[in-house]
Amino acid sequence: MLKIIEETATFLNSKGFTAPDAGIVLGTGLGGLVSKIQVISEVDYTDIPNFPVSTVEGHEGKLIYGKFGSKKVVAMKGRFHFYEGYPVEQVVFPIRVMKYLGIKYLFLSNAAGGVNPDFAVGDIMIIDDHINFLPNPLIGPNNNKIGPRFPDMSEAYDRSVISKAEEVADELGIRVQKGVYLATSGPTFETPAEYKHFRTIGADAVGMSTVPEVIVARHMGIPCFAVSIISDLGVEGKIHYITHEMVTEAAAATESKMTSIMTHLIDKI
Repeated sequence: MLKIIEETATFLNSKGFTAPDAGIVLGTGLGGLVSKIQVISEVDYTDIPNFPVSTVEGHEGKLIYGKFGSKKVVAMKGRFHFYEGYPVEQVVFPIRVMKYLGIKYLFLSNAAGGVNPDFAVGDIMIIDDHINFLPNPLIGPNNNKIGPRFPDMSEAYDRSVISKAEEVADELGIRVQKGVYLATSGPTFETPAEYKHFRTIGADAVGMSTVPEVIVARHMGIPCFAVSIISDLGVEGKIHYITHEMVTEAAAATESKMTSIMTHLIDKI
């Protein structure tokens, strides 16, 4: 695995991807954040050695390098999902490559269904913990040069960055929630009984991504920060018919607030 990671990182170095301060993974309906990046180089996933290709509508499929505020970043415009049929270790491969490009922090975003009855569509939830219902990407042989066999997950989401994000949101006058994100395989949206179960076991929001990426980042010692835009509600009495297009539209409506928080936060790191 290490040889393949290094091969891909070397290719991206040749395309101008050098010493980024942070990595950014942009989820459903959130690709517009890229407009805030002063692009230095961008490469289609199809042209990157060993990269999978995103097949989801709303996920454009480009790796972008440039200036984001005062920092240099590498951003995934479109992520990969287990439900697309990729092995989970392939889903997280770009995160491993980002580490070898030199990122010091990983920032992630997603659209999620809210199961906390205090949430509303359009809320921004800072993720402070997660529950994983996806295959663990660390299953299989471990390379100690990449990370430990049994990585600690007591602080999957960096508390100091969360604290800074709350300060930023307060300064900007943007209301944020905080809670636990539960990751499922998808691609079906949840049944009412599943929503109820997830709330019962401690989730505040549910989605189909992010957690495998965070697990791999922590395996390699990268501090993580993640946010969910609540795009629909899985709360009894508020559950309605939902489509991917509706999720994308709801996420896009809140994107400007999330972008403001991310821009100011990354500047402060």
